[in-house]
Amino acid sequence: MISNIPITEAKHELNSLPEKLTQQGGTLAITRNGKPVLAVMTWEHYEAILETLEIYGDADLMTNLRQGIIEAKSAQGIDWELANKT
Repeated sequence: MISNIPITEAKHELNSLPEKLTQQGGTLAITRNGKPVLAVMTWEHYEAILETLEIYGDADLMTNLRQGIIEAKSAQGIDWELANKT
């Protein structure tokens, strides 16, 4: 969920933003003249985005991910106990 807050208000609330974002989740769009100019999020959210971008940028990981999705949808995956023995 993205909420908007004017930059002038964000200046006054900067110290409380980490707690608010942790409680509410999502991202905060800081606006100037009604237009978004900054995005503020928890560090955990930021790291998750970076990790996702790394996966999307790795052709081998994406190939494996797509194959895993296909196998999961068609129930052709390998049983965990069997895979764990190899």
